[in-house]
Amino acid sequence: MFTKKGWKEGDYVFASQPNGDHRDIVVGIVTGVENSNIGVNGMIINPVGLKNKVSQGKAGPQSLELLKNPNPKECIFALIYRVEHNNFTGVFNVTSDHVEKIHKNIHNIISGWVRESIPELINNVLSLPDGPEKEQAKRVLKQRMDTLYDKDLKKYMYSICRGLKILN
Repeated sequence: MFTKKGWKEGDYVFASQPNGDHRDIVVGIVTGVENSNIGVNGMIINPVGLKNKVSQGKAGPQSLELLKNPNPKECIFALIYRVEHNNFTGVFNVTSDHVEKIHKNIHNIISGWVRESIPELINNVLSLPDGPEKEQAKRVLKQRMDTLYDKDLKKYMYSICRGLKILN
């Protein structure tokens, strides 16, 4: 596990917590530090769509590895399908839990991705058969992308959509 020394209030955090056979993703901000424990306030994300794909055998070993050991560089791929999220307030032990510092921009991209309901919009496009409904879902996704204020989130979303080949 890779951790940086010197935790302080206001640091941005990426962590994970066990949830059955897989782990849920936590992104947040450090609200307190005491020895090797840090208090975190943010959001917990359950990538239920990807978990369903894995359980149905429709996802490969990389997806399973991402669910078992999420990391901030690849977690967005767990957030392409439907997700459930909730507010999170908890304590992590930085010596034993999966916790790492992340840059503010990465935190904003991940939390913005979920708060803007992007997983549901992308999942709509990916799950519909070719036809007018799928084209409508693509238009809705494109309109949502065009209205995003956060330029990093917008750039990242365009990149993911191009990679998934869902942009016309």
